[in-house]
Amino acid sequence: MPVLDRLLVIAHGISRAAIWCGGALVLGAAFLVAADVLLRNVFMVTFGGSDELAGYAFAIGTAWALSFTLLNRANVRVDALYAVLPPRFCALLDIVALIALGLFAGLLTWHAAVMLGTSVSFSARATTPLQTPLWIPQSLWVVGLLMFVLTLALLFLRAVLALLSGDLATVRRLAGARSIEENAADEIAHTATLKPLE
Repeated sequence: MPVLDRLLVIAHGISRAAIWCGGALVLGAAFLVAADVLLRNVFMVTFGGSDELAGYAFAIGTAWALSFTLLNRANVRVDALYAVLPPRFCALLDIVALIALGLFAGLLTWHAAVMLGTSVSFSARATTPLQTPLWIPQSLWVVGLLMFVLTLALLFLRAVLALLSGDLATVRRLAGARSIEENAADEIAHTATLKPLE
């Protein structure tokens, strides 16, 4: 398990870098669209393609953020009953949730990879003025999805081993729904790092 824990630390680092890159893409797309709208309304000119590039940036940025979201348990979960169930049953539900998410992510990634392969084999281009070779945005999108699936598999393996050893606290820390107390503690810690306004 120390090996898995080290791999999870590495996954955290990679996912943090990926989310910064994805965020930069989305922010760049927002500036591009804003500039295009401004030029169109003020000077009646446009460089075109900003909506297309923004779509690619959003898809890539979202895919690259999935691993970070998973590792930080930032995904939305319906936990109305979860808080009142016995800890062992909650741990089983956490494993089932990872399995369900893994099946969906695996299927999505498979179809995305097939689509990428088709685009490469036919040298497909976007039917837009930019004529973007589709393998470029699709390959970046697939990289994010593959990273998510690998992170999910690693997290699942570590959580299952923790469950088998009876370490329910680790299962909850890795895959459980975040409690109100955890969210409040994070907000307090974040607030403590903020500088006061002068």
